[in-house]
Amino acid sequence: MPLELFLAQVVFASVMAFTPGPNNVLLAASGVNFGFMRTMPHIWGVTIGFDVLLIAGAVGVGFLFHAFPALHTVIKIGGALYMLYLAWKVATAHQGGGEDEAPAKPFTFMQAAAFQWINPKALIAVVGGVALYVRPGHEWIDFSVMLVVMTAATLGAVTLWTGFGVALRQFLRDPARARIFNIAMAMLLVASIVPMVL
Repeated sequence: MPLELFLAQVVFASVMAFTPGPNNVLLAASGVNFGFMRTMPHIWGVTIGFDVLLIAGAVGVGFLFHAFPALHTVIKIGGALYMLYLAWKVATAHQGGGEDEAPAKPFTFMQAAAFQWINPKALIAVVGGVALYVRPGHEWIDFSVMLVVMTAATLGAVTLWTGFGVALRQFLRDPARARIFNIAMAMLLVASIVPMVL
């Protein structure tokens, strides 16, 4: 793979992984509400779930969307509705909860992995990445490099965003501050939907 193509791929992967989006917002909120260790299944679910989506994209999901444009629309609408539900859950999350309230739970590995399939930002990263950086005749080497680069960027981003949330835990011990943070994260999650569904 030419160096300039590799560097372009690193920039693409970094921008897609580290910029605010549904995964990063949810992980920051989880870091605040549950801490780093309880968020680990979510971290690994996003990372491995994205890798599975990337592999599927390389073997034909992009072609499937091209052949059946309505499928892409259905996934975008379904994903947007689910993210609105998640935004509501983030906005109403609580760290301690009262005696009559069941404590909120972090995402499981499978929930986080499955979420990648309806996450518009992840779908855009996969379809765009495969289209831009996998050259005809060099599919195996280009895709292998892409898988390593995207995995490293994803793992770095989800760890950083979770750590950001954990770093804010002490400051957000005050229930009023925690509520403001959760509502702000929910609003960011809603805002992240808009450019992806237009």
